[in-house]
Amino acid sequence: MAITNVKRFRVVSPDGLNTATLMAVVPKGTDHEVFLKEASARFDWKSWTDQKASLTKVRVGQQKQKKAK
Repeated sequence: MAITNVKRFRVVSPDGLNTATLMAVVPKGTDHEVFLKEASARFDWKSWTDQKASLTKVRVGQQKQKKAK
């Protein structure tokens, strides 16, 4: 079941190298630019880059062995 008023926003890191998707319910009358600027400042970029790096690691020695015929 989805929440109908959830919006997706793309935030950019302070150094400008990384982007992340932020999902939030923003109240009516809120300035989106101010909200995104504050959310980007509060976002934990170090843990996000660490998590992104851990997802792309290739485990050595876990490949499937080919059977010799």
